[in-house]
Amino acid sequence: MNRNSGPRARVIIHVDMDAFYASVEILDNPGLRGRPVVVGGTSDRSVVSAASYEARKYGIHSAMATVKARRLCPRAVFLPVRMDRYREVSDRIMAIFHRFTPLVEPISLDEAFLDVTGSNALFGDGPGIAAEIRKLIREETGLTASAGVATSKLVAKIASDLQKPDGLTVVEAGREREFLAGLPIGKLWGAGRKTMEALALLSVETIGDLAALDPDILSARFGLHGSHLHLAANGIDNRPVVPLREVKSIGHEETFSEDLIDLTVIRRELLALAARVGERLRRHGLQGQTITVKIKYHDFSSSTRSLTLAEPTSDTGEIFQRALELLGKTEAGRKPLRLAGISVSNLTSSNSCRQQDLFGKTRMREKTRSLYEAVDQINKKFGRGTVNPATLKK
Repeated sequence: MNRNSGPRARVIIHVDMDAFYASVEILDNPGLRGRPVVVGGTSDRSVVSAASYEARKYGIHSAMATVKARRLCPRAVFLPVRMDRYREVSDRIMAIFHRFTPLVEPISLDEAFLDVTGSNALFGDGPGIAAEIRKLIREETGLTASAGVATSKLVAKIASDLQKPDGLTVVEAGREREFLAGLPIGKLWGAGRKTMEALALLSVETIGDLAALDPDILSARFGLHGSHLHLAANGIDNRPVVPLREVKSIGHEETFSEDLIDLTVIRRELLALAARVGERLRRHGLQGQTITVKIKYHDFSSSTRSLTLAEPTSDTGEIFQRALELLGKTEAGRKPLRLAGISVSNLTSSNSCRQQDLFGKTRMREKTRSLYEAVDQINKKFGRGTVNPATLKK
């Protein structure tokens, strides 16, 4: 009898974005739509990080050397990695997941497990939640995602890959072994190239072939790994979804293409950093009381300066002004800078109840926050940077 079957079976969703890095690049530059796009770098020394589905038709895949990808498809568009942009979109996707359950385990920027077993009363069954998540991702980011719904992480992950792109696969409780049986052994987690070669000597080509093998044979050949293979082939995986630890801080840093010495330029960079941090705080419904500025100089020495506010904030303007104060306590403007960063910690929820002050400061703070949230919505709809703070004056 399958351990995951029965009325108390878990409901696990694995969501995997479709060609994430490449899809973000196409989203930001619609002129790339329909063209083979390869993300990873433009030099022959770089490695492919992601390839659009049009590029994959030529045999291009992640971890392939760029020089080989160029040979396979000379007309492909090769782009550098923009990790900050991918993290920004990833944050928005992860925020969608958390609307349905606190049990979210990110695996990377573009995929995560969700345990929605306890979400039935509020949001419906697993397939319905997965469909709604995919719909929200499309509406709020313009991207597509594929999902698998099952009673375990292993089966959900395999399921999410079967109908890519933009697919949904559901494996009902008690049918895990049946679902896996006809799939090639390469689909199974833990079955790497060497394991597959060894299993081929045992006439194992499908997951069903593996499930039918005597577990003692697998243990004798592979040791503890053999026991894992036997359980996996039978769809048995009791690992829990483990959410990340509570966020302690939110920040952003930038390494400059050339060292900066002009204070006006440095202040503008600091303003851009404050805008990014403020937007992320508001998106997560957080505010913070401690602001930290990190500086790295051209000689790789560094300075870190912090201050704690009387009241927590997510106000970009306040974060920037405090960061400027901290900047003045560094050698910025005297020593060339290669990196600057701002982070906000000592976080609380923006919805935390606070006593109203006598002079309307709380009301003014709420108005300012509403203004920034309106700006956030415009930038979310039309792209980051559509509305920016005014350029700093000298």
